[in-house]
Amino acid sequence: MRLTGRWRIVQMNGWDRDAIDLVEPGFVEFAADGTGEFGFIAVRGWLDCRPVERDGRIGVEFTWSGVDEGDQVGGRGWAALVDDGAIEGHLFFHMGDDSSFRAEPFTSAD
Repeated sequence: MRLTGRWRIVQMNGWDRDAIDLVEPGFVEFAADGTGEFGFIAVRGWLDCRPVERDGRIGVEFTWSGVDEGDQVGGRGWAALVDDGAIEGHLFFHMGDDSSFRAEPFTSAD
């Protein structure tokens, strides 16, 4: 299984589900060309990804730049596939908040 595609953020340790889905359903997306995007609360970020292996699992590390309620923000993060077909990772804001996250493949219900 690959990371490429759009994933639904279902859990973050920094924010609850209502906050995550404030503007739209929270998501992270990885493209085959090494780019990506995420959105949750009022944050939108664009990713520059590098493939890695984390604890024997397929993953990516990334830097990102974006906006949070109109303010420019950026940071770094990582994501890796877990055994149940989901991804888990961590997102860091430069000189600010950070949060782990869990995401599952989008379904038609999303």
